[in-house]
Amino acid sequence: MTDDPVTDELLDIVGFQMTRLSRLRDRTNAQVAAATNGEIEPAAFAILFQLLHCGPMRSGALADSLYSDASTISRQVASLVKRGVLERRADPADGRVSVLAVTELGRTAAAEIRALRNQALRTIFDRWTPAERDAFAGLFERFVDDYEAGRQAMLTELASRSLLFPKPESAESNS
Repeated sequence: MTDDPVTDELLDIVGFQMTRLSRLRDRTNAQVAAATNGEIEPAAFAILFQLLHCGPMRSGALADSLYSDASTISRQVASLVKRGVLERRADPADGRVSVLAVTELGRTAAAEIRALRNQALRTIFDRWTPAERDAFAGLFERFVDDYEAGRQAMLTELASRSLLFPKPESAESNS
């Protein structure tokens, strides 16, 4: 830990840039989906990369790992299974349930998407020094890890702020 206080100015800059990045990603993802006639749906392909990274898993575990709800995952998985990118297999631990696994077609698609992503990032990092790239990669990974670790505390704190974010009153309490 450092003795330097974290200033509101610094936090405002980081918060603003996070919002900017999120909006840029959302817009870019929509444009990629439109340009490929839905062939590359970034939200669905997050499933593909998660399964490649973690291995086959049940749908519920996949939803949890992607911080998504089961119905969203179910819809996206159905599309990926229909395209032949994913398949359902019997769970080796319990044959009564299935796990989702990446097919060879899925591995090929992931390799192509990864190459496109990496080329875009390579263009972004082209003017950065190797030291800047290394520092950014390490700090960005740390930031995301710490964000993930602090997420629940942030949500708990937000829920305790009922004066700032009041819950709508039910019809019964208005009478």
